[in-house]
Amino acid sequence: MSPAQPDPTHPHADPATPGPTRARITNLYEGLLREVTGDHGGNGTILAHRAYRREEAPAPIAFVDLVVLPPHTSIGLHRHADDHETYVILSGRGRMTLDGAEFGVREGDVITNRPYGEHGLANDGDTELKLLVFEVGPLDGAR
Repeated sequence: MSPAQPDPTHPHADPATPGPTRARITNLYEGLLREVTGDHGGNGTILAHRAYRREEAPAPIAFVDLVVLPPHTSIGLHRHADDHETYVILSGRGRMTLDGAEFGVREGDVITNRPYGEHGLANDGDTELKLLVFEVGPLDGAR
């Protein structure tokens, strides 16, 4: 079976099979990733997919993004409001800037960006850097 095809033996591969709200397992490499050029003023075009977004109702998690930084691209330096944004490096290596300090990151690293803190990430290598980004915000719904 090719990796681009859903597994017909998986219980949720058939839309007629009862299961969670999603009838089919999705795959990032089947058209979900979209191009984002100059993310937060960064260099080049990265790929991203918003897997989850908090709607109007207050909830602790605001969003979950899956992001791919091709070689020599970046997420520019930026700040958020009163939330904690966490980067989980899934594969690859890069350079993180966090509140003025720059340091190397690699697969398995978890970096929490404090509320109102400045942060950015660059893939300065020759292979893709893949990461999960999620934002946890206040529960008061004041956004």
